[in-house]
Amino acid sequence: MKGKLSRIFIAIFLLAAWLVVAPSGFFVGHVAAKDKQPPPDPNDPTYRLFQLLDTKRGGKLSEFYVIADVYSDAKYPDMQQQHILRAEYNRERGFGKLNLHVRSVGKINSRQLETYTPKEFYEFGLVDLQRFLKTDPGPLGKPGDVYLRSEDEQPLHSAEVTDDIRKEYEVFLTQYLLPALEKQ
Repeated sequence: MKGKLSRIFIAIFLLAAWLVVAPSGFFVGHVAAKDKQPPPDPNDPTYRLFQLLDTKRGGKLSEFYVIADVYSDAKYPDMQQQHILRAEYNRERGFGKLNLHVRSVGKINSRQLETYTPKEFYEFGLVDLQRFLKTDPGPLGKPGDVYLRSEDEQPLHSAEVTDDIRKEYEVFLTQYLLPALEKQ
C-alpha cells in the first residue's frame, strides 16, 4: 500500500510540475512568436532614411533643413507657397525617433535662394503646419507614429493619417530629405 501511495504521490507531483512548467514554456514561445515583426521592406522610405542616418551620421540628425515642394494653397489659389522641412532623428529614442516638421513660406525665387539659408526660410514660416513623428520603419500610421496638423490657424493637433497624408510624407522623404542627405 505504501508503494502504491508513493507512486500516486510521485505521479501527482510530476503532473503538477508539468502543468506549471509546460504551459509557461508553451505560452512564452507563442507570445514571443506573435511579438516578432516581419523584417522591414528595404524600399520603405522611412527604413532607407533610418539606415542612412544610422550608417552615415551615427544615428543622430539635428536641425536639418530642406526646401521642398511648391504648391497652391486652397485658400489663396493665386498665391504659390513652398514647404520647408526640418528633420531631427535620434535612434536612441524609444518614441518618435524621427521628427519631421513642415512649415510654409511664399514661393522662393532664385535671388532669395542666394541670400537666405533653408533654416532662415524655415524661421520665416513662424509656425509648423504639420509634424510627423515616426518610431519604426513602415508606412505612416503604425503604432508609435503621430501625425499633427494645424488647420485654420489653430495650433497643431492630432489628425487622422489618410492615404493622401501617407503619400505626402513619403514624397517629403523620397524627393527632398533623402536626396539632400545623400548629397552631403
